[in-house]
Amino acid sequence: QLQLVESGGGLVQPGGSLRLSCTVSGVIPDYYAIGWFRQAPGKEREGVSCISGSGGNSNYADSVKGRFTISRDDAKNTVYLQMNNLKSEDTAVYYCASRNYYSDYDGLLGEAYSHWGQGTQVTVSS
Repeated sequence: QLQLVESGGGLVQPGGSLRLSCTVSGVIPDYYAIGWFRQAPGKEREGVSCISGSGGNSNYADSVKGRFTISRDDAKNTVYLQMNNLKSEDTAVYYCASRNYYSDYDGLLGEAYSHWGQGTQVTVSS
């Protein structure tokens, strides 16, 4: 069974930065794409970013383009989400999820992913 664990969340002031990590363990497939999602209280889950198994393709929600960067280090079985210039509206629980293919078309749709982490809280506040 594939397992995902997020880390790196916390409290940060507006304009600050955080780097989230998604570490994969267990029965790891040869290919897996990763998506990052977030959910704020009272709001629907939102796709934030996704990356292909090779790392050569990625996609971002319009709300985070230019501020967030997704990357992966397969030697460490870890996918990162570097978040810069954070805003109060970025406050949410952030989740990573995996699936066995990549597509720009539905990469930011949570329904397409099969395995999920437990989430990490990001709070942006002064």
